[in-house]
Amino acid sequence: MTTTLDQRPLDTVADFPAIPDGWAYLDTAATSQKPQAVIDAIARGYGETYATVHRGVYQRSADMTLAYEAARNRVASFIGGSADEIVFVRGATEGINLVAHSWIAQQLKAGDRILLSQLEHHSNIVPWQIAAERAGAAIDVIPLTEDHRIDLDAMAAMITPAHKFVALAHVSNVLGSVLDATKATEIAHSVGAKILIDGCQAVPRMAVDVAAIGCDFYVFSGHKLYGPTGIGVLWGRAELLEAMPPYQGGGSMIDRVTFERSTYAPAPTRFEAGTPHIVGALGLHAAIDYVDAIGLERIHAHEAALVADTRTALAHLNSVRVFGPADSAGIVSFAMEGVHPHDIGTILDESRVAIRAGHHCAQPLMASLGVEATARASFGVYNGPRDVEALVAGMERVKRIFG
Repeated sequence: MTTTLDQRPLDTVADFPAIPDGWAYLDTAATSQKPQAVIDAIARGYGETYATVHRGVYQRSADMTLAYEAARNRVASFIGGSADEIVFVRGATEGINLVAHSWIAQQLKAGDRILLSQLEHHSNIVPWQIAAERAGAAIDVIPLTEDHRIDLDAMAAMITPAHKFVALAHVSNVLGSVLDATKATEIAHSVGAKILIDGCQAVPRMAVDVAAIGCDFYVFSGHKLYGPTGIGVLWGRAELLEAMPPYQGGGSMIDRVTFERSTYAPAPTRFEAGTPHIVGALGLHAAIDYVDAIGLERIHAHEAALVADTRTALAHLNSVRVFGPADSAGIVSFAMEGVHPHDIGTILDESRVAIRAGHHCAQPLMASLGVEATARASFGVYNGPRDVEALVAGMERVKRIFG
């Protein structure tokens, strides 16, 4: 039976109907499974209350508009922003591209520089490369510390007034290393640069307060936060959003349209052209409620314990190399000498253990680690000690096969 929200133990696997008994799902960093509360919210949105938003004068449309905007308010309270700073996008990738197109493209000029780190996801590299190429700007890369964190001392030493923008991951999708986002923001602001934080792996695992961090932009995706795919969030400082031109044109984002000239709605509406992912926003609202009911501190502590147990167990297997810091957030990447990660993933799948194997959309990081790919186990609220045991048993089988 599904547990009640106010008395929920952290072993919540019963809340996730797509996780059968005996299946260890360890690919949450790629996408999380969905709790019944989110599935129900989506089903109600399509099956009982569906209508368009912002345009209809009939009651159901008005009600759905209220629910859609309530989701925006819920996101704002979840990350410490205000509703007029929340832009709904398809995911973090679109949020990053929106900033690269609407902010960076207007600000960047030849000779300027952008600062990234060695561990960034491709979605936090490629949009900035495109913007830099168009402007004639350059990109610099912050190295990692010996324990695979973004080296903020190196960042402070290398940043200059020529750096107009910084984009960093709050939590690495490969290593689980956690960025001191407040310190990184202070370093960026010390030379007048703006900073975007990629929070995809952070918001499901730890409390995020954009006001306390002090950053300029923050992005995350709903599907990694136990919500639906196709919905994500760009948070931006209100004054920055107001200064940015539209990313896309179409319905809803306008004030007035004539063939001679169009004027645009204020932010965030200006950046939400077309009919939005209405029910996706409702699902995201339900996902945030679900996570908050458990408590992000409890989630972080739970995942930290699973990470510690996994790292300890894997370290005792000969020829296994574990990457990242000991206090990584919910993620353990590893490699076994002489065995391709894809083979590891295939053999583990035969043992009903689902992991990710590959470069994890972080090829520059793989190069810095001296590997082409890694195997990655990533945890969620539905995982427990039995999943760690299943992973380790599977790796012992891999070792026997490739002995």
